[in-house]
Formats: sequence, C-alpha cells, structure tokens
Amino acid sequence: MVRLLTAGLIAQVLWLVPAAALACPFCSAVALTFTEEINNNDVAVVARLIDPPMPPEPGSTKLYRARFECWYALKGANLLDPSGLAQGEEKQGVFHFSRRPVVKVLYFGDKPKGTMFLLFGSEPPKINWATPIPLSKKAIDYLLKLPTLPPSGAKRLAFFYKYLECGDSLLERDAYDEFARAPYDDVKALKPYLNRQELLRWIQDPKVAASRKRLYLTMLGICGRAEDAQLLERILLSPTDRPKMGLDAMIACYLTLKGPAGLPLVEKHFLGNPKASYSEVYAAIQALRFHGQSESVIPRKRLARSFHLLLDRPELADLVIPDLARWEDWSVMDRLVELFKQAEGKKSWVRVPVVQYLKACPEPRAKKLLKELERIDPKAVRRASFFFPSRGRPGGGKPPAGSASPSAK
Repeated sequence: MVRLLTAGLIAQVLWLVPAAALACPFCSAVALTFTEEINNNDVAVVARLIDPPMPPEPGSTKLYRARFECWYALKGANLLDPSGLAQGEEKQGVFHFSRRPVVKVLYFGDKPKGTMFLLFGSEPPKINWATPIPLSKKAIDYLLKLPTLPPSGAKRLAFFYKYLECGDSLLERDAYDEFARAPYDDVKALKPYLNRQELLRWIQDPKVAASRKRLYLTMLGICGRAEDAQLLERILLSPTDRPKMGLDAMIACYLTLKGPAGLPLVEKHFLGNPKASYSEVYAAIQALRFHGQSESVIPRKRLARSFHLLLDRPELADLVIPDLARWEDWSVMDRLVELFKQAEGKKSWVRVPVVQYLKACPEPRAKKLLKELERIDPKAVRRASFFFPSRGRPGGGKPPAGSASPSAK
C-alpha cells in the first residue's frame, strides 16, 4: 500500500505543478544550503578559534566554551557588539571587521588554534550559537562570494558548478544542494557554462557519489552530443548483480540524446521486460514522465504508447494511468474499463486510477462507462473522489487522475 500510495501522490503533484516550476528533476537536496542557513539565522560570521575550551574537571558536568574572534560577518554584524566597539567596513555584502569582537561558543572538536569556522547564531540579544563548522581557505573564499551572487538563474548556478567536484566535501555538498533546489529551466539555461568532457568523466568515475551523477546526467542531456548515447547504452545494458544507481536520470539522458529512436531499448529491457525489477521499471517510468512533463524531444503521444505496455501488468498499471490522463491519451479507455472489470481481490487497487481517468476524460462515452463501473464497484468510485478531491489542473479543466491505492497489495 505504501508503494502505491506514494506513487499516486507523486503523480498528483506532478499534475498540479507546472513543469517549469519543478526543481532539478533527478536531484534530492541533502541539507539546507549555506544561503538558506544565512537567511534563517540572525547572525552568520566567519571566525577564528583563539582559545579552545578547557577540558572538564573529573566528575564535573560543567561545560567550558571556546573563544572565537570574528573576522567577517555575512549577516548580523551589528548584533555582535551593540556597544559599537566593533569597527570595519562592508564590502560586497560582507562586513570586514578591523576591530574584531570575540564570542564564546560551545565547541567539542579538536581543531587547533587559528582554525577558521563558520558560526550561525539566533535569538539576540543573548545569541544562541549553533555548532561551529570548520572552514578551509577555499571555503572562506566561497562564503564571502555568496552575497554577490544573483538570487537565481544560470549565472548563480555557474558559480556553484565550479565547486561540484572541487575536493572540499563541504562545498561540494552545498553546491549540489543549490542545484537540487534550482528550477529545471535555470539548469537548462546553464548550457553555455557546461563542460561536456568533464561531465562524461564524472559520470564514469566510480568515486563520484551516485546522487551527483544523477545531476551530471541531467546536465549531459542539456549539453551532450548524439554519440554520447552510445556510452549510456553500454552502461544501461551492462550485466550487473547490483542495482544501477541513478537509472532514471540515465534513461532520461539517453532518451534526450537519442530521441524517439531510444524508446525501443527502454521498452525491451525495462517497461516490457517481465524480468526487470520494480525499481528498474519505476526508474524508466520516471524518465518518460520527465520527458512528458519537462521536455519536448519525444512527442507525448509516442511516450504514451510506451506506457501502454504496462497496462498488461495490473500490478504496475496504476503507476502510468495518471500520466495517460494528464497527456489526454483517451485511446485506451476500453482497455482500462476491462482492467477495472478483471481486477479482483489484491488487484482491486487499480480501480481507483481507472475511475479517475474516466472522470478526466471529456468524451461523452466516459460518463456512461463510469455509471457502468459504479454498478460493479460503487466503493471504488467513492474512494476515487475521497483520495483525490476535485482540484483544477494548470490552465483549468478537469481534475487529474490519481493512482493511490485504497488497499494493500
């Protein structure tokens, strides 16, 4: 039930949210970005450790704080020393202290004196400090440039692109999370800044994290060449006992580079292959869904034909019925009605998305068929309205078809 409910909710969200508003389609943010942390806190400073905390006495629970000397304020310089003793000047959105205030913060690490840290604080006037984050020289330079960046767009992402594989894990994570939150249209606009050869190298590097490879595959789809599809085809068809990481992004990239000519491979090895695992089939569905919602390389009518293969597998059909409705493919109406009639027992969950499909269909026959199905299973028709209340899709029109399962598999 969890698998089916989750799939249905994803389908509903994808229907209701315009494709252009979606974030990078195959990326999942790991944490808040530094920019978000700065915005969420009252104070953000780059500070130097001048006195580590004293070790606690045996048997004592007293905690000693470390002393930090503030060098740069990304936010809240005026809150660090209300008396006005702190002196300095603001340069490109960053306050540079000439007379540096000292703050005391709980610190349990073992970095030596002189190490630079990023400190976040909130709730002035008595500031509560979060755990200090040690910084490299590269990280300090990175942080001091953040206030100069535009709030969105390709030029902002071009800055973070340079840090995706920079060797500093802290910056690599933050740069990736910036991309994970960026609208896909902004990522597409980054094309002039992308290095195709670099992306190909990262995609093939076993040391690169799978999550970042998904991003690089998305980027390769933007700047790659038709011959790059051969590399992806070899990876897709390579035998392995382990699940292929980032398979959805890889299939999507392959189809972007190959176009409609790439669909027969996806149909043969994933969508129409009874030996393919659920995760492989779902990855292929996500890839085609991405093309149907966010790209125009392959006509929706052709993508829908690929999804028709899953209608012969009742245990998977509910995953694609909402897409067929969203893409206004009413050619399978009779097929879905038959699927509804044949669904019994543990397979009855597929009846809900079939009902939603018919509700979304503007053809007069759909209303007649709905009445026929209501006589067979009135509860399924009621559940369809319960799980997915009427909500207009973008641009108006009938509500989307849902695929949530009202019963366990």
